[in-house]
Amino acid sequence: MKTITIKEMADHVGEEVRIGGWLANKRSSGKIAFLQLRDGSGFVQGVVVKDVVGEEIFQTARGITQETSLYVTGEVVVDERSSFGYELQINDVKVIKEAVDYPITPKNHGTEFLMDNRHLWLRSRKQHAVMKIRNEIIRATYEFFHMNGFTKIDPPILTGSSPEGTSDLFETKYFDEDAYLSQSGQLYMEAAAMALGKVFSFGPTFRAEKSSTRRHLIEFWMIEPEMAFVEHEESLEIQEQYVTHLVQSVLQNCPLELERLDRDLSKLEKIKAPFPRISYDEAIEFLHEQGFDDIKWGDDFGAPHETAIAEHHDMPVFIVNYPIGIKPFYMQPHPERDDVVLCADLIAPEGYGEVIGGSERIYDYELMKQRIKEHNLDEDAYEWYLELSKYGAVPHSGFGLGLERTVAWISGVEHVRETSPFPRLLNRLYP
Repeated sequence: MKTITIKEMADHVGEEVRIGGWLANKRSSGKIAFLQLRDGSGFVQGVVVKDVVGEEIFQTARGITQETSLYVTGEVVVDERSSFGYELQINDVKVIKEAVDYPITPKNHGTEFLMDNRHLWLRSRKQHAVMKIRNEIIRATYEFFHMNGFTKIDPPILTGSSPEGTSDLFETKYFDEDAYLSQSGQLYMEAAAMALGKVFSFGPTFRAEKSSTRRHLIEFWMIEPEMAFVEHEESLEIQEQYVTHLVQSVLQNCPLELERLDRDLSKLEKIKAPFPRISYDEAIEFLHEQGFDDIKWGDDFGAPHETAIAEHHDMPVFIVNYPIGIKPFYMQPHPERDDVVLCADLIAPEGYGEVIGGSERIYDYELMKQRIKEHNLDEDAYEWYLELSKYGAVPHSGFGLGLERTVAWISGVEHVRETSPFPRLLNRLYP
């Protein structure tokens, strides 16, 4: 007898198969027991009929407790009432390990309780759906960059310097010198782009910001492409093509997960390049018109400002050309203005905030040296980075996409803590 996964059931209609899994929930009605089964690949209903299996197996099925592990054997049949489309007519049940007093029962639990039990909360239908969407976004990321000629490069996690200063970094000792957990692999990716043309990284990054908003994690994952001979405008086009690819891939490959999350598909179906663009100047003017009198030119945008701008659009929107004083040292100045730089933040719809930050990079050696001094950075620590603009410098651009915020937006969950399997928050290092 063939052992299959729930996901493979569609290929075995009418066949008798065995599935290993866990009991998510159950109910019984007289001489029929309905077992809600999960195996990691999906969820399916198994039906146990007393007259078919006999008294002993039926009583075993009725007595199984939530999250007990088991093998079930039965025939795969079509079930048009189910969104999954199939169910299992069970003829045998073998308990592997009984679960007693499983703490997360089918009722409402508080957030702190669920976070304390994150290792178990992951088993729930909603969290399963979010993780599957996260996985699809990762898969589609590799697909997009492979199709477009990028090479994956892995920058170090331990670094001796920072692309944006060290004020919000985790410091550690690297034997007899100071080191930091990386807040971005960008500088190393620029070096890789000078060697390989178009590159991307995908790895963990760390921010020691003492922020507890629904958009922030202490540890999160970033996708960071860098592209030689690519200027600002072309980079924006690549960004909107990439985001479009992610959304359309999730729509195509995760319909059950989106349904389980009650995601409004109409809001995702319209996400297609090109995206609208407004300048920082226009954004400030718009916010003043909307009654945000607290913000002035030269200020960075907070969550309420980004949400107000996003609500004016039903697509992701680029805000371009921020003031030079609120952006990192490496951004290329605007060719016609000395007060703004060639950069853009991509703001997701529906209040999810910035999902991409990017810019054209400085490639003039003297200007880069000047910027490093202006930002009070240690020139010796950045000597290797300076040499990129000294030896064969070319125009180049890059950006970073935050995975967890993107997962939150596409899946429609409110808080990024649900988009990381084991989130690290301001006051949470457990489990």
